[in-house]
Amino acid sequence: MPADERAVRVAIVGSGPAGLTAALYCARAELKPVVLSGIPPGGQLLITTDVENYPGFPEGIQGPELIDRMRRQAERFGAEFVDDNVTQVDFTHRPFLLRTGTHGSFRADAVIVTTGANARWLELPSEARLRGHGISACATCDGFFFKGLELAVVGGGDTAMEEALFLTNFATKVTVIHRRDRLRASPIMQQRARSHPKIAFLLDTEVVEVLGADKVEGLRLRNARSQATSELKVGGLFVAIGYVPATDVFRGVLDLDEKGYLRVHDHTRTNVEGVFAAGDVNDHRYRQAVSAAGAGCMAAIDAERWLSERASSPVRPATAR
Repeated sequence: MPADERAVRVAIVGSGPAGLTAALYCARAELKPVVLSGIPPGGQLLITTDVENYPGFPEGIQGPELIDRMRRQAERFGAEFVDDNVTQVDFTHRPFLLRTGTHGSFRADAVIVTTGANARWLELPSEARLRGHGISACATCDGFFFKGLELAVVGGGDTAMEEALFLTNFATKVTVIHRRDRLRASPIMQQRARSHPKIAFLLDTEVVEVLGADKVEGLRLRNARSQATSELKVGGLFVAIGYVPATDVFRGVLDLDEKGYLRVHDHTRTNVEGVFAAGDVNDHRYRQAVSAAGAGCMAAIDAERWLSERASSPVRPATAR
C-alpha cells in the first residue's frame, strides 16, 4: 500500500446529522470509522440558528452546537475525523479507494455516503447577510418562528407551493414571487395555493435586494418586463428554488436519479455492494435533521451487518446491482 494510503474498516463521507450518527453507531460497533467530513464540516445545520424540532432539546439548540455535540459524542467512542474533501473515488474493487485533497487516500472495506444537498440561493449579498435572521430555505424547519408576520416565498415549483401552504399556518399573508410569467408547479399544487385566501402571487418578478439591517424587513423587487422596481414589506423570506445534491464526485460511479440524488434500494444500499447512503444525499422528500440522523443509524447498522457477513470471505471485486 502506498505511503499516503490508509486502510480503514468504514469510511463515512460527510459530517451532517446522517454522517455523525453513522459515525456514532459504527464507533460503538468498534469499526473505528474515519469520517471524511468535508470543508466546511457539519452540513446545513452549521448555517441554522435555532433548532427547536430536534428531540431531546426542549429549550431548542443552535445548529452549530448540535453538530458539535454529535461530533464529540462520536469521537468519544473512537470515531476519527478528517476535515477534508473527497476528490476522487474508485469503487470497482474492494477495499474501496477514496482520495482527499490534502490528507492522502483511504482504502475502506465499506463506505457510507452522507454528503447531503445544498439549498439553491438567490446569490444576493443582502441574502447571505441575513440567512438565519429572517431568511430560510425550509418552512418545515423554521415556519414556527414567523407567527403573525407577512412572509414571501421565492419559487414557482411544487416545493414553493408546499412551502407557501405550510407557512399559512403561521403567517398572516404569504406572497409567492416567481421570475417567470407562469408557475412550474403541478396543476393540483397550483390550484391548492391559488385557492388559499392567505396566498398572493407576484409573477414576472424577481428579488433584487433583501431589506433590513439585523432582520428581514422587506424586499426590493424588479418587474422582469418593465424593469420597474418596488418594495414589499415582509418579515421573512423563504427561498424555494431547489436543492443541489452533493454527488458530483460519485457521478459515473454510483447510480443517480434525474435530479442527481443517489438511488438506494433495501433502505440504504446503493448499486455498489458495500457502499451505503443516508440523509439528504438520497432523500429529497423530508430534508430534516432528525430524519437524516435516523437514516445514518440505518446505514451504519446495514454496513456493520454487511461487514460481519463477509468477515470470513475473501476480498472480491465490487459489484454493481
